[in-house]
Formats: sequence, structure tokens, C-alpha cells
Amino acid sequence: MDRVNRSPGSQSRRRFLRCAALLAALAPLPAGASDETLRIGLTPVFLDDQMSFLREWQRWLEAKLGRAVVFIQRGNYREIVDLVRSGKLDFAWVCGYPYVRHQRELKLVAVPLWQGRPQYRSYIIVPADDTRSASITDLRGKVFAYSDPDSNSGFLYPRYLLATHKEDPGNFFGRTFFTWAHRKVVEAVGVALADGGAVDGYVWETLAELRPELTRATRIVERSPLLGYPPFVARADIPPAELERFRAVLLGMAADPVGEELLRRLRLDGFTRASPELFAEIAHMAARVERL
Repeated sequence: MDRVNRSPGSQSRRRFLRCAALLAALAPLPAGASDETLRIGLTPVFLDDQMSFLREWQRWLEAKLGRAVVFIQRGNYREIVDLVRSGKLDFAWVCGYPYVRHQRELKLVAVPLWQGRPQYRSYIIVPADDTRSASITDLRGKVFAYSDPDSNSGFLYPRYLLATHKEDPGNFFGRTFFTWAHRKVVEAVGVALADGGAVDGYVWETLAELRPELTRATRIVERSPLLGYPPFVARADIPPAELERFRAVLLGMAADPVGEELLRRLRLDGFTRASPELFAEIAHMAARVERL
């Protein structure tokens, strides 16, 4: 099993994080939500102006859909996925890993296009002043930062990568921890709180544009193959007409001046239709890792 720091400071931090997670999990859905309100789930957005961005996106969606929209944010993928599976959210932007695990309970709506593709990569990063490490296998016994236990790029892929090297992911590192956000993986590695980490390549590349001082403190040592980009999904019992309406709005986003500007701020090219086969490689990795 991974070894965990048991110092008093780390124990206090863990207690604080557990309490914060519990409060987030217990937080009610917004009072304004009703049967007429479209409820969309998100995990934390990494933009510095995320509140302003979400308000503008909300207003744009309401104008296009002709109904109230509310974004429901939670601190991790599991809470968001559970809310969709239980019917408390209509749509959600989730990761490919929980999508393949709960595919029978979720409907695939649309997938973002980044750099012209509905795909992205996982990056394995180390501190910039680590000039020796050339791959994840050079981090044996070191401290490693994961983003979220339901993240493809931030958890599943690095564990799969170790398995392909015939290593046990649970015992390979000296200690591991979750940051609960890809940006925080970059920050943790950049200040050497971790000797390495796994991060969404889209987030790393976008931060390289928006906050280059963060990415300059890290170095990429490995990139995954192309993998299905985190999709928008819907609850299983959503009316077909409602799903198609929301899908059409996402697919038309790049052709609308305001929608195009919102996409530009996210560094995305638009949204496209996709089939579950786009996530076949993620399903393969999950099957391999979950057998360990």
C-alpha cells in the first residue's frame, strides 16, 4: 500500500480536507432549481476568472435554451457523477473514466474539440530542476500527486502505465496524495511538494498560455497516447427532445459570436458528436488496472 505521511501537520490537513469534502457533499442544490431549471454539473474550473466565466456561460445557455440554467459545482468527479446517476442533475461535464464505468447509467451528449480533435493526453510531470527523471519509472519511492481517483489523465493512466511496466501502482511510490484539481497537481509539482504528478495535458497546455510561471516550474517526461476527451453526459431518463436541444446548443456554440468567445476562453474549438468507441482505450485501461 502507498505510504502516507503521518506527521501532526499532515493529519490536521487531512482532517480539514475531509470536513470540507463532507460539507461540499452535503450542500443542497441551489434554491432556485426547479423542474423548469436545467441543472448542469461541473467540477472546479481552472480559470482565474471562473465565476465571471460561468455567469456569462449561464446567461448564454439560458438565452439559447429559453429556460433557467444553474451550474452545480462539486470538488470531485464522484459527487457530480453520483448526482447525475441519481437524477439530481440533467447534464454534467465529466471525465472519460467515470463515463466508461457508469456508461449504462449515462447518455453521451457531446465531446469538446481541442486542437481540432475530440481527444487529449495525460502528462507525467516532474519539477523543472529535476533533470534526471526521464519517465514515470524513475520516480520509484518518490512522492507522487494524483488529481482525482476518478480522473483518467490524473489517476487511471499513470497507474495503467506502471502496470505496463509490470509494477504495482499501490507500492511503487513512497507516498501519494490527491490534489482534487489538475491545476493543483501542476502547482504541487512546481513547488516540489511532489516529485512527480499526472495532469490533464489540456490543462497543462492552457496554463502554459494563461499562467506560464506555473508550468515553467515543471517538466513533462511522458505523454499518453490520444484518449477520449472528457464528455458532456446526461441522466439516463432525460427526455430525448431535451437531450437533443442541449446537444444542438453545444454543437452550435462555435458558430455563435458569444459562444465562440466563451470557447476561446476555454481554449476549445467547439463540441462534436461522439460514440462510446471514442473511450474504448480508457475502458481497456480501466479493465487492466481494476484487475490488479
